Amino acid sequence: MLDIRFIRNNPEAVRRAAALKHIDFDIDRLLEVDVERRRLIQASEEMKAHQNRTSKQISGLQGEERQVRIREMQELVANIKRMTEELKEREAEFDDLMLQVPNIAADEVPEGETDADNVELRRWGAPRTFDFEFKDHVTLGLELGLMDFERAAKLAGSRTYFLRGAGALLEMAVLRLAFDHIQSKGFEPMLVPHLVRPLAMTGTAYYPGGEEQAYQIERDGLSLIGTSEVPLTSFHASEVLAEAELPKRYAGWSVCFRREAGTYGRDTRGLYRIHQFQKIEQVVVCRADAEESLRWHHDILKNSEEVLQMLELPYRVVNVCGGDLGRPQIQKFDLETWMPSRDSYSETHSASRFHDFQSRRLDMRYRGADGNVHFCHTLNNTVIASPRILIAILETHQQPDGSIVLPPALRPYLNGMERIGPKA
Repeated sequence: MLDIRFIRNNPEAVRRAAALKHIDFDIDRLLEVDVERRRLIQASEEMKAHQNRTSKQISGLQGEERQVRIREMQELVANIKRMTEELKEREAEFDDLMLQVPNIAADEVPEGETDADNVELRRWGAPRTFDFEFKDHVTLGLELGLMDFERAAKLAGSRTYFLRGAGALLEMAVLRLAFDHIQSKGFEPMLVPHLVRPLAMTGTAYYPGGEEQAYQIERDGLSLIGTSEVPLTSFHASEVLAEAELPKRYAGWSVCFRREAGTYGRDTRGLYRIHQFQKIEQVVVCRADAEESLRWHHDILKNSEEVLQMLELPYRVVNVCGGDLGRPQIQKFDLETWMPSRDSYSETHSASRFHDFQSRRLDMRYRGADGNVHFCHTLNNTVIASPRILIAILETHQQPDGSIVLPPALRPYLNGMERIGPKA
């Protein structure tokens, strides 16, 4: 969230941010509630001070004057009670509105409504030109015995799958390659909880607003994570770190769960849009310095690009437009990997920076060298997500005989296997 003092002093900046992100947010109501809340706080404090003074006076009074003051005290206590209830209502509305305030986007964020308006920054590699009739990943996967959708649907419904044999080994190899690479960059490997309390979901700004995309275990008050960003970024919630400890760099390996609500009829074939997947995520917690945050943003983007290059997959980098940016981000870069069957670059990674938007919600701070306490800055980016990335690997590296030639970087994780071919 933003600092309420910033919002009071810069209402037009917040208004512009909401317009750029196409978020319907009533900043005027927030400011009205803020004024009313502060008025009630001040009035309540004055009444309580008057109550204390009157209590002291009553102890020295007698007779009718004492009874008059006691009646005044009873009326004062009733007014304080009513005001306390009113303040509680205003505080609840204030807190709810504060969680809906959009972050201020960077000047470099382009205008636009959807991902179609994202601006391409650069490309690496060239999409492969096939001199034979290529197959999509579903056909390849079924022919090679790498996946099974029918049995998965029988057991778990739509948008589910089994990875089998070499398909399961291939996913584990891709994840391990990415995990090892991000560790080589100085990130601490972490296996994270997959179920979290509302604190983590609200603190990372997935709630409110993202409840429809999450699987919620209402009986226990827990949610299944859609990314290890949630527990990793929340790891230091309610802590005050030392500046010398920063930056914190974490790499989380997790299973992820997303309901894909609102996508009925879209991308229903294959592995592109599914309910359960595995992901390696990188998270940075650093000092409250805009230039340092920007440097880390480009660094974590580079880490992911290097993985795609090791997998020999053509991709492009896009600067995400305001309408596709989301409430908490300052700026986001997407990596889109070429998928032949989709005849397009399709999103496989998102690199985001937030400044102190998440850390204010999480109360995650550090004590600077000057002795003052500051809110941290946070960033995150996908290192790799599977099985979506398997679409690009299988389709790009397929051969005329239907086999898959594996990129050399993966082979050590597959006991030297160079090719996935049809079973004998």
